[in-house]
Amino acid sequence: MVKYEKTKEILNQSVADISKAAALVHQVHWYMRGPGFMNLHPKMDDLMDELNDFLDELSERLITLGGSPYSTLKEWDEHSKIKLEVADWNKTIDERLSEIVRAYAYLADLFQEGVDATDEEDDDVTNGLFADAQGAVQKAIWMLQAEMGIAPGIDETNGANLTALK
Repeated sequence: MVKYEKTKEILNQSVADISKAAALVHQVHWYMRGPGFMNLHPKMDDLMDELNDFLDELSERLITLGGSPYSTLKEWDEHSKIKLEVADWNKTIDERLSEIVRAYAYLADLFQEGVDATDEEDDDVTNGLFADAQGAVQKAIWMLQAEMGIAPGIDETNGANLTALK
């Protein structure tokens, strides 16, 4: 029996999805226009840095467990469940932030799957990595939704209030 099979699968899914989420945040960084731009533009840099840190930590953990992380644009695109469309200039800042919130809500749910799998497979180290990543994306969801005037999704496990998004 291969050890940590489910954990490695979720780690690699996370690698693909974090990579696509980082591309989405970068796209928002470049294409946002309107009130709030001056404050939000550098915030996107912070979000990208945080995603890249998670990507590195989870990829290295996957390697430590004997896995092989996806490492090409093709693999990330084929395996990620985060949608990324060609950008245009016709979206409001709230619409762009909503795209990030949706992606982060998905990541929060995925990281919960990782917490559950690592509990099941007795991998406390990876469990902590998933829990930390989940907490950070939930905090980002709260902050982005607050910027849009949306109350937190206290009834949602991922912290998002998706019904209030544009």
